[in-house]
Amino acid sequence: MFEKLDAYLEEISHFLSGRAERGEILSEIRSHILEKAEQEHSGITSTSLDKVIAAYGPARSVAEKYLDGRPIIAPAYKRYLFRYTTFLFAIHTFLTVIAVIFKENFIMFPFIFMPRLGVIEAVMYLPTAFLTDLGIVTLVLYFITQSGKDFKLPWPRFAVDLDEVKPPKKSILAGRIASIAGAIVMLAITDFALYLYVRHHTIFFINMNFTAPRPLLTPEAGQRVSLIVIAMLASATLCLFAKIFFSSRWIDVTSNAVGLVLIGLLLGQPFDNLFAVTVPDGLLSKIKFGLTFTLLCIAVMITIDLIKNLILIGRKRLAK
Repeated sequence: MFEKLDAYLEEISHFLSGRAERGEILSEIRSHILEKAEQEHSGITSTSLDKVIAAYGPARSVAEKYLDGRPIIAPAYKRYLFRYTTFLFAIHTFLTVIAVIFKENFIMFPFIFMPRLGVIEAVMYLPTAFLTDLGIVTLVLYFITQSGKDFKLPWPRFAVDLDEVKPPKKSILAGRIASIAGAIVMLAITDFALYLYVRHHTIFFINMNFTAPRPLLTPEAGQRVSLIVIAMLASATLCLFAKIFFSSRWIDVTSNAVGLVLIGLLLGQPFDNLFAVTVPDGLLSKIKFGLTFTLLCIAVMITIDLIKNLILIGRKRLAK
């Protein structure tokens, strides 16, 4: 007879934490439902229970009423969540660059394990590292909140604290004019790159004589790398055009994510037989190191901007 009630209580239990507290809450809800069915429907039957359960509301809403005022992470620690995650991720990013350059492993158990990575693996690893850092900090703050004790947590400072700096007020009109100007310039550069690619199947040349150009890269490599660079230009152009009509940090987040993927593709390109001209071995190794280091630095800067935008979006949501 009580199968529907048992199923309903089990669903509510999914949204409750703490075994003793959960048992007490579920017992109270069961008593209320049975009492309501007895008083309002003249007996406890399958039909009366269905009516009372329907009136009681969705399982999640019922659980939230009992959890009101018992946050998973105390409001006082929400700023610590972003600050600590940023701090850990900065360490992760630094060690990622070091691991790629020096090809070494780094272990700081239980917080950080930095395996020896290739370039493409490093770029793909950073988003996973951020989620890991966020999960670790969330778990620590959860246990602190649930303990009910008063902990004085340190507050990491990053040179000038961003919370203490008041950004200058920007005119919406001035911002849109800048976006329009930037979008026009980027559109012209992208169109020129597309013109070169359609005509010559590459955008990289040794000379500037476009009537008889001499490609810098081999045909296959030139096509691959040129398409990736054109995609990066097109992504930046679309981002600027979107900012003309919309004011949202999600545009920057999307642009950052696309940029990281495209840089990862560039770093993953084979370096052997890349150039269509003869390059001495000593100079070739220096060029490879220089290009790799430059792209990694760009990837780190994009990643930092991505995290900054995500933090600002998170803070905005918390403020609501």
